[in-house]
Amino acid sequence: MLAADFQTGLMRRAFPGEISMLVLAFLIGCVAGLRTMTAPAAVSWAAHLGWLPLDGTGLAFLGAAVTPWLLTLAAIAELVADQLPRTPSRKVPVQFGARIVSGAVCGAAFGIVEGSVIVGLIAGVAGAVAGTLVGYELRSRLARAAGRDLPVALLEDAVAIGAAAWIVTSV
Repeated sequence: MLAADFQTGLMRRAFPGEISMLVLAFLIGCVAGLRTMTAPAAVSWAAHLGWLPLDGTGLAFLGAAVTPWLLTLAAIAELVADQLPRTPSRKVPVQFGARIVSGAVCGAAFGIVEGSVIVGLIAGVAGAVAGTLVGYELRSRLARAAGRDLPVALLEDAVAIGAAAWIVTSV
């Protein structure tokens, strides 16, 4: 009986009728794994619009008036650059590292809301690693099957943008 009550209590806390911040932190990390700058742009818009309360925290700068615009420009530039043939693999150390940092910051933003910045940060990093590796593998396989990379890259862009929008509006 005690084990069942404990498990039920964990599920209620993790999924109290809404998606838990820990799950959202992991998912926004996955978005960072797909597109490095899309995740922080979405988180910044959420903070700026008051959906993600970061005022008075170390990440309050994400909600500043200019930050979402700058991060959106960076995200657009990344979307364009990703289509270029000379763009390095997301798995090279610099690219992979940037995705991990992006996931960590974005996950931490969700963690702050939940009261545990470290847990959010870790979830964001885990999501970024998963998003990077799974995204790479899926895109590679789909591009081989399609015979072209561009349609698959555009699909990946749409998934990253759509997921980011859904995640930040689920707060």
